[in-house]
Amino acid sequence: MSTSRLLLDKYDARLKAPFATLGIIASDTHLLHVHFLPMDVIAKAPKTNTVAHLASVQLMAYLENPDFRFDLPLKLAGSKHQLDVWHSMCKIAAGKTETYGELAAKIDSSPRAVGTACGQNPVPIVVPCHRVVATNGLGGFMGGKQSDPLRIKRWLLAHEASRNESSLF
Repeated sequence: MSTSRLLLDKYDARLKAPFATLGIIASDTHLLHVHFLPMDVIAKAPKTNTVAHLASVQLMAYLENPDFRFDLPLKLAGSKHQLDVWHSMCKIAAGKTETYGELAAKIDSSPRAVGTACGQNPVPIVVPCHRVVATNGLGGFMGGKQSDPLRIKRWLLAHEASRNESSLF
């Protein structure tokens, strides 16, 4: 079995999205990770009645409706600071953004530390790190771990912004 095949086998589900294939890792009780995989990675249906299945259904619902509110059992493992940042990000409404500095002020931190915690978010989209931006632009995304991570951040923000435009008609 090839190394790339072994790496893909770690995902309980792989869901096609307009900007990436979403790799989902879950335990029997919690969603653990959502990874942005290349577009050419094939989809993999999750086993029914599992947390991975629930996560897939809810991610698809979000892709259809940016106002969808996630209700998934999460197991966020991180420092107290990371957890504070991730919980604060969950309070940012779809279609809204906060700067790293604004979020930092809320939790008595620094913008750089907030940015670092955003880049270490294990469940992007569900914990909406894409809604945290720089004062003068988009900032970073996914810790810059892919060739064009801002492409995904732009897509997610445009998807959420579209909800406001469609409500005008």
